[in-house]
Amino acid sequence: MSAASAAPAVLPELDDLRLRLTSATALERLRLVAERFPGKAVFSTSFGLEDQIISHLIFAHELPIKVFTLDTGRNFQETYSTWNKTLLKYEQPIEVYFPRQESVQELLLAKGPNSFYESVDNRKECCYIRKVEPLNRALAGQQAWVTGIRAEQSQNRQTMDPVEWDVAHELTKVHPLFDWTWEQAVAYAQENSIPVNPLHQQGFVSIGCAPCTRAIKPGEDFRAGRWWWEDLSAKECGLHATAHHDGPDPVVEPVPAC
Repeated sequence: MSAASAAPAVLPELDDLRLRLTSATALERLRLVAERFPGKAVFSTSFGLEDQIISHLIFAHELPIKVFTLDTGRNFQETYSTWNKTLLKYEQPIEVYFPRQESVQELLLAKGPNSFYESVDNRKECCYIRKVEPLNRALAGQQAWVTGIRAEQSQNRQTMDPVEWDVAHELTKVHPLFDWTWEQAVAYAQENSIPVNPLHQQGFVSIGCAPCTRAIKPGEDFRAGRWWWEDLSAKECGLHATAHHDGPDPVVEPVPAC
């Protein structure tokens, strides 16, 4: 993140937080977020491997970080099953945000249920209605947003920092597993008996909405399974497209009111 991307008053605190998090473990990073932003830190989960690890750390160590998810209405059944197993294992609440009913109805009435296959603009419109707008409500009034982003997930994400200033939502964004490898995440989940989405065993490394996600083939890019009919160069749904990048803006930046 460019220093110019953050408000001047935030920069000293952001730099200090980045310095302290650099050599910290994932748990230590989460503890520090909880301490720095008491009652104002949230974590968004989509029940993929990385998110399950962070939920485990929050719930098992009783960290005061609220966990929430976005139910787009198009999730895989395997995702719902993982959600339910997580509730049963940890007995901790996971708040849920849905897209606005009237927006979904208007979209389907005007363009049908699969308009996102027809153009990038249509897909961005669907992502905005089902993900970005609900996320805006979930983050309203918060000061810190924890995510499961890892650097190796895509070229775009390698240009991010473990700690960023999210300009759009005006809050600090922290990625506690940013420097983890996929193999490290798999091993940690196995060692700690963390509920894992069964789609991972079917070749899914990135899990989103069912119509827009597929398993990847050996040798394919990590994000190849998301919106596979589009250009691979910059695949984000809009949720994580607010950080500064040195290259072109992600193709899926949020449409005007992820």
